[in-house]
Amino acid sequence: MNLTDPKVLLRHIQNCNSAQLPGKYHPFRIKNKIVGWISPDMLPVLEDAGVIRDKDHFVTLDVSTSLQDLGERLIKNKAVQSMNELFDVYPSPHEKPIGQIDRSVLPLLGFIGTGVHLNGLVKKSDGIYLWVGKRSPNKRLDPGKLDHIVAGGIPAGLDHRKALFKEAEEEASIPENLIEQAQYVSMITYSMQRSEGLRRDVLYCYDLWLPEDFLPTPNDGEVVEFRLMKLQDIFERVCLTDDVKFNVNLVLIDLFLRQGLIPKHSPLNQQLKLGLRGKLFP
Repeated sequence: MNLTDPKVLLRHIQNCNSAQLPGKYHPFRIKNKIVGWISPDMLPVLEDAGVIRDKDHFVTLDVSTSLQDLGERLIKNKAVQSMNELFDVYPSPHEKPIGQIDRSVLPLLGFIGTGVHLNGLVKKSDGIYLWVGKRSPNKRLDPGKLDHIVAGGIPAGLDHRKALFKEAEEEASIPENLIEQAQYVSMITYSMQRSEGLRRDVLYCYDLWLPEDFLPTPNDGEVVEFRLMKLQDIFERVCLTDDVKFNVNLVLIDLFLRQGLIPKHSPLNQQLKLGLRGKLFP
């Protein structure tokens, strides 16, 4: 594989945009708004949990059932294992949440999930470096994969900046006086089918330039170690391997574009930029 040809990066974009909507999925409607997308095999499970299917193949939540109640029923019926964390449910990234549900249920119902990612950057005399974490082998999803210094879902009631502050302390022991210097840089979206269900995700991305003497420390057991890698080396790693967690690849591609590792006026540059704004809706 030729490292001078970054077209190999397109495979990560394609991997994270594997879901074709509507395709086989049935719309999930709440108060006349389509909020999620349901695979056919989930329909009997949802009917047992208080969801109604009408003649137009829409799936609708019974008005007497809250989203939180629905999540608890699905967990009780062993359709999914609880993650013991509530997430807000959004009709779209630009609307207010309409309720809350256990995080594990989001992909099961094709609801939008939100996350925050931080590029922890260091500028040295010989170039730009990036702090990279290694996920615990005990993680339910993507164990052992390479990850960001800070990355995580956004719990109910928090916006992406507040979630960043929370995750920075929990995951890497980054003090508030440093994390408050983080700059919001982009939003990435994609829809993909995975083992846990339909992932329709919105990632809010930040850059933080850290001092050379700062050492992140794992704090919550989700990451087993951090290593400082030259940006060019992580670029090659993303090109050549699948060592990096699937959606972290997208945030890194966004970083590579902004740091000029892919020629600014090349057709590929525009292809990658468009690919990072994957469709959340049909």
